Amino acid sequence: MIYRAELTGEHPESIDEAAAWFAGKWGIPKEAYSGSMREAAAGGGVPQWYVLRDADGRIAGGCGVIENDFHARRDLAPNLCALFVEPEHRGRGLARRLVSLALRDMEARGISRLYLITDHTGLYERMGWSYLCDVLCDGGEVSRVYVSPEGGTRCAPAARPTRD
Repeated sequence: MIYRAELTGEHPESIDEAAAWFAGKWGIPKEAYSGSMREAAAGGGVPQWYVLRDADGRIAGGCGVIENDFHARRDLAPNLCALFVEPEHRGRGLARRLVSLALRDMEARGISRLYLITDHTGLYERMGWSYLCDVLCDGGEVSRVYVSPEGGTRCAPAARPTRD
């Protein structure tokens, strides 16, 4: 299947749809996403929002880059956030493609290092991200912080499974 990458800031006509999609995945009000996407459309580096659309034009996955993803370490910025791939599109490398898109775009904007908070282990390490530390989140929980691969432009290739 062919997927088309889209920066919402370059497609303001899609902001409402993309904001509703992200809100439905993460439980954050649509207005928060649409405000951030409109800020991206006004120009600048951060925030930025990315979606992949399937052949029918539906959003198959997305992610964003924001200054801070609701954690206490304001010095660990900017943050990759809200990475989600629809279940029917998983297993096709779309998460890796989205993360690589965000890294390349940020590097083109003069930002060579990103951070992210997550409780997932394994996914980001396979893409070359490194665990940095634990951080207290705004809701009081503790999450893991990762830093993007050195150079940032691509995610590391997936490790090939071995046969026993």
